[in-house]
Amino acid sequence: MTPPAPHETHQGSPLHPTLFGRLLSGFLAGALLLGLTSCERESRVDKATKEKILLLGNGAEPKALDPHIVSSVGDSNILRSLFEGLVAYHPKNDMLHEPGVAERWESNEDFSEWRFFLRNDARWSNGDPVTAHDFVYSYNRILHPEMAAPYASMLYFLKNGEAFNRGEIDDFSQVGVKAVNDFELVCTLERPAPYFPDVVKHTTWLPIHGPTIEKFGKMTDTYTEWQKPGNHVSNGAFRLTDWRINAYVKVRKNPHYWDVKNVKPNGINFYPIDNTFTEEKAFRNGLLHYTYVLPNNLISAYEKSGDPRLRKETYNGSYFFRCNVNEAPTNNVDFRRALAYAINQETIVNFVTRGGQQPAYGFTPPSEAGYHPPDMIRHDPDVAREFLTKAGYESGADVPEFTIMINTSESHKDIAVAIQDMWKKTLGIEKVKIENQEWKVFQQTVQDIEYQVSRAGWIGDYVDPNTFLSMWLSGDSNNQTGWSNPDYDRLMKESASISDPAERYAKLVAAETILLSEVPVLPVYWYTRVYLLHPDVKNWHPLLLDNHPYKHIDLVRDESEETPE
Repeated sequence: MTPPAPHETHQGSPLHPTLFGRLLSGFLAGALLLGLTSCERESRVDKATKEKILLLGNGAEPKALDPHIVSSVGDSNILRSLFEGLVAYHPKNDMLHEPGVAERWESNEDFSEWRFFLRNDARWSNGDPVTAHDFVYSYNRILHPEMAAPYASMLYFLKNGEAFNRGEIDDFSQVGVKAVNDFELVCTLERPAPYFPDVVKHTTWLPIHGPTIEKFGKMTDTYTEWQKPGNHVSNGAFRLTDWRINAYVKVRKNPHYWDVKNVKPNGINFYPIDNTFTEEKAFRNGLLHYTYVLPNNLISAYEKSGDPRLRKETYNGSYFFRCNVNEAPTNNVDFRRALAYAINQETIVNFVTRGGQQPAYGFTPPSEAGYHPPDMIRHDPDVAREFLTKAGYESGADVPEFTIMINTSESHKDIAVAIQDMWKKTLGIEKVKIENQEWKVFQQTVQDIEYQVSRAGWIGDYVDPNTFLSMWLSGDSNNQTGWSNPDYDRLMKESASISDPAERYAKLVAAETILLSEVPVLPVYWYTRVYLLHPDVKNWHPLLLDNHPYKHIDLVRDESEETPE
C-alpha cells in the first residue's frame, strides 16, 4: 500500500495529562458507541458473530473513502471492501489471482499490452452496469494534473501516463488505456510488465462511478458530498451504510454485487482506534474480532501464555526514516550516512519492537522469488563517526538542532526515542527533537517535504521489488525526500525492459546500491504482522501483503475452551 503505507498509525503516550484526558474521554465515548456495559451478558463479538458482522480495528481515522486520494494501508482496508478492480486478491496466496470485474485477461508476447474481458453482470451499488468506460474514466481522473492524486505515479505503467499527469500532453486519448467496447479494456504499457495483473489489484486502480462524482462536483474535485452514506456508490461486495468520524465506518453486503450469493459476511464495522492499548483492551472485552496491531510490550505476555489468538506473520514491508535532502543538516550526504550507520537495527527489533521483525540492512525486503537487497547499512559506530567528520562536524555538539517527525503512536515514539539515544551515544548529537503529529497532518507534512527526518513505512503494493524501488525515481509522488539521481533513474528504466528475472534483479540491485549509498532513507527493519484474531473468524489466512478479500471470510462461533486472558 501503499503509501507511504504506514501500517502502524496509533495514538501517543497516555501519560501526558492533557492527552490522557482526551484518550480517556475518547475511550468512554467509544465504549458507549460500542455498547460496552458491565452487565452485558452477551459480548458484542458474540452478537456480531451470530449476525455475521465482522468487527475490525483499523488504526487511524480514514482520510477519505475515495480510492484516488488515499495512500495508507488503513484506508485501503476499507476501500477493498467497497470497491473491486479488474483483478481481485486470492484468499490464500498473494502470488495467485482471482477474477474481479474482469472474468479473464491476456497479454501480448512481451507483456507490454494487456487485454481485460469484463463480466457483463458486474453492477454498481445503485444497479448501474460496471463497464470498461468506467475504468477509462477512473484512470483519467487519477492521472489528471488537477487531481493531484498522491498515488498517481502508480499509473505511470500506462503509456503516456506520466506525461499526461505532468501536463506534458493534454489529450487523455493518448494514454495507454482504451475501452474497445463496454466489456473489453486494453492497457498499453510504457514497458513490459509480466506482473501487471498484480499491479491492478492495488487500491489506486479501483474504479469509481463517474455520474456520482459529477453529481457533487467536477471529475477532479475531492472531499465532496459523494463520500457520505446515501451518496456513496461502489461496486464491491459491500456498500457504505454509516460513517461516524472517529467512531466507525460500517459497510453492509451489496445486493447488486455480481457474486453476492458467495459473500459470507453480512457486513463489516471498521473501528479507528488510535491507541493500541485501548484496542487490545477492546479485544479482551469482546468488542473486536481483530486488532490492527498489538502493543510491543504486550507481545511477550501473549507468547508466554500460548494464547492462540496471537498472530505473527511475515509481511512485505519496510520500516525506515525519510531524510529531506534539501534542508540542513540532512542535505549533507555524509551526515545522512553518519545517521544511518549509527542506528543499531538489531537492538531495535530485539528490545523495542519485539515482534519478530528482521533488521533491514537494505531497503527492499528479500523475496522468495530470488531478490536479495544489497547488505549495506549495518550498525558501525566507527564508520558513523568517520562520516560525521567528513560532513564537517568535529563532534556531535556542533550539529544544529533538527527534528524527527512521527505520527503520534506508542510504537513510533519508542523507535524514535531509541534512535535519538543511539545518535547521542554514538555521534554525540544532543539537539534532536521528536515531534508528534496527528495522522492526517503528518501525511500532509511529509507530502509537502516540510520536515528534516520523518518516520515511514512502506508495504508492497504487489509482490515484486519494483514496488519498493520505483518510488525513489525522480519526481515520483511517493518519493517525498527531494532526492534524485539520474543513474538510479536509468537503471530502473533499463530493468523494466528486461524479461530475464535474474538479469532484471541484478539491475535492481545496482539501483538500490545507489539509493543506499546516498541514503535519502535510513532503513530500520522489515515488517512482520503482529495482531490478535478471534477464533470465530474463519478463512483468514496469512498473506504476505495482508490484503484479505473480505467476501471469503466467515464468522462461526468457536466451541473450543475459552482462550486465556
